[in-house]
Amino acid sequence: MNIDYENRRLYKLCKDNREASKKLGADCARKLQARLSDIEAAANVNELPAGNPHPLHHSRKGQLSISLAGGQRLILKPDHQPVPLKKDGGINWAAVTNITILYIGDYHD
Repeated sequence: MNIDYENRRLYKLCKDNREASKKLGADCARKLQARLSDIEAAANVNELPAGNPHPLHHSRKGQLSISLAGGQRLILKPDHQPVPLKKDGGINWAAVTNITILYIGDYHD
């Protein structure tokens, strides 16, 4: 899959392991790198093998959460125009091949 980033800060967090370790902790930084590798290797979102990927609801509807470590999550959204939809109106994650990373952290805080 193709990965884009919502902003420069997220790009740096994902590309600079030292920065990720400093901001997220060593364990979470390792998980982040593993999840990013999984995303790059997958053909679409449904092929993601780990991190309990699941769609979010309410104010985060249209986004997907992937677990990292210590309650931290990687939040992403489809980067397609238009977003691929199923007949019921939900996102067809099997057709999502481009994503944007929106947030890394604990959105429950």
